[in-house]
Amino acid sequence: MLLPLAWGSLFFPGLFGVCTWGLRRARPAWTHHDCVMISTRLVSSAQAVLATGSGIIVIRSCSDVITDRHWLAREYVWFLIPYMIYDTYAMYLCEWYRAGDQSSKHSLTIFRNFLSKNRLMITHHVFILLVLVPIAQLQRQHSLLYKVNGILTLTTFFLCRILLFPFMYWSYGRQQGLSLLRVPFHIPFHCNVANAFLIAPQIYWFSLLCKKAARLFDVPPAKKDS
Repeated sequence: MLLPLAWGSLFFPGLFGVCTWGLRRARPAWTHHDCVMISTRLVSSAQAVLATGSGIIVIRSCSDVITDRHWLAREYVWFLIPYMIYDTYAMYLCEWYRAGDQSSKHSLTIFRNFLSKNRLMITHHVFILLVLVPIAQLQRQHSLLYKVNGILTLTTFFLCRILLFPFMYWSYGRQQGLSLLRVPFHIPFHCNVANAFLIAPQIYWFSLLCKKAARLFDVPPAKKDS
């Protein structure tokens, strides 16, 4: 627990500092804002690669990706906590240097602009830190909050990744004066094939989410045994 937390606290700010220092030396003509912004992108890319690699390892090591548990999934949650805190500060630092380039040094104004421009990302970070991380650590898969989060995940996934395709066809049909069922026969064949390839994995992932959601509403094992 403490070891991955310590490594994350050193790795992400350290990588950010090294990248910023290296860019300042390699590109002296760049502004502080340019160096900081590029450094945040590099650290975010590193986090994305690590998260993806961890996910691949976990999936390949589990016979059932829905019910099995892997130590890396648990430990990476602790490694992720420093990144969320660092990333929030890095976004604010980018806003600070951006405002500095415009000769505006009013801290309260900068902070308000930062909150206004990044409200969704900040909400995302705070939600992960205060809600999802405790749930993952405390194994509260049968808590009400976990179930509500599962329902919201299903709903947003269905609306944004499944219904997107029929909505796209419906919008085209409305523009061309066609019914929804006639649209596939009035667009190029390769468009239908491409959409089919795109929606197929979405439907598969949605089915996995539905299976996971169904297990959420089962009676916890402890209650069944009693």
